[in-house]
Amino acid sequence: MEPNVERAQTSGRTDARLVSVIVPVVERSDDLMVLRQAFARELERRGEEHEFLFVFDGGFEPPPELLELSRRDESIRLLSFARVFGETAALRLGIERSRGDVIITLPAYFQVQPDGIALMLDALQGGADLVVANRSPRVDSWLNRLQSRGFHWMLSGVTDRRFHDIACGVRVMRRATAEALPIYGDLHRFIPALALREGYRVDEVAVPQHPSDARTRVYGPGIYLRRLLDVAAFFFLAKFTEKPLRFFGLVGSVCFGLGAVTSLVLLGERLAGQAIANRPLLLLAVLLVALGVQLMGLGLVGEIIVHLRSPHRRAYRVRERV
Repeated sequence: MEPNVERAQTSGRTDARLVSVIVPVVERSDDLMVLRQAFARELERRGEEHEFLFVFDGGFEPPPELLELSRRDESIRLLSFARVFGETAALRLGIERSRGDVIITLPAYFQVQPDGIALMLDALQGGADLVVANRSPRVDSWLNRLQSRGFHWMLSGVTDRRFHDIACGVRVMRRATAEALPIYGDLHRFIPALALREGYRVDEVAVPQHPSDARTRVYGPGIYLRRLLDVAAFFFLAKFTEKPLRFFGLVGSVCFGLGAVTSLVLLGERLAGQAIANRPLLLLAVLLVALGVQLMGLGLVGEIIVHLRSPHRRAYRVRERV
């Protein structure tokens, strides 16, 4: 590996005058030199001192021209994973190694027009803790927009506020906000909702979509299934992290109730002289009762774990006002 691709575990000191731009290269990428030049030009136009951190996931290598530029320009730093870890890990590493008090996250391809960054920085200076881009007007295909609407429809019952483009990778946030977010797995898609749940002010700013982001995106069935599981995981974390018994107890009670009612019906038929030993409904009733008891027991175990960890975990954030 080239010497300018960082592998150390220590992070630099924070600079309140610096804007750190984190670019995770995990799935696909445009010309990274063009991407960097376009957004750096907008930051320079605003007079913002900035640095770029490119985090390359396993299987991706820095292009030679970017390597050469990083040798001459200390504001460009390259970090590389030894194997595939995903976008969430890349963002966490970039946040850890960055030095700026303001953090911008960009995908490795153009999603929005570079001049939209100015609008997002203005919203952050206006008091927001995190600003997410809303690609508007959308110039991509109807299929892309349909998939986006379906994703946001599923999230509408989970988040306290309706977002229009929560999965957009262009975000601007304060360092304190970025460091406080509990992201892991594939939760990077829910960063605005996680920040809102933690009590931060989240603004959504309309930014023109870049023409190169207009291509139709069709994924395999496994991708859609993983997205559905991600929504389910976020739903549980958002609603039942502090109260696991409410979730498992509710589902367990329903299963136990159905099994108990079915068992009572079968018991009445048996007392009336009908044979029930060879009926599949008897087996279903027993399974429902056993499943209900197990789920309620799992909820109780979760409550015990939360209770034991509660003295060491802060489940709230205080906003001081003068």
